[in-house]
Amino acid sequence: MPMSPYPVLCYSARCGAPAAYKVAARWSDGATAELKTYALSCAACLANQLARAVAARAVCRLAVGETLDAPGVYDLARGARDRTLTRRPDLEERLS
Repeated sequence: MPMSPYPVLCYSARCGAPAAYKVAARWSDGATAELKTYALSCAACLANQLARAVAARAVCRLAVGETLDAPGVYDLARGARDRTLTRRPDLEERLS
């Protein structure tokens, strides 16, 4: 079933621009793995959203057996599963 064409907007307050990136970190409990989403962001808000994600990760407490990588930037693709999203280390390096 195709996704409905609703707009995916940037999480930044008062922005309202279409989101182009997903700020997320790989999480696992040992049996399941997924991307933990911190934010969906437009290009203009990406640096701030990535910095907020890094700060949130720094205070995250994990249960025994859980892993949570550092937040990264992924290209947002409508209808794509997390495991198929393209990570953008070039943007991460430029924004850090």
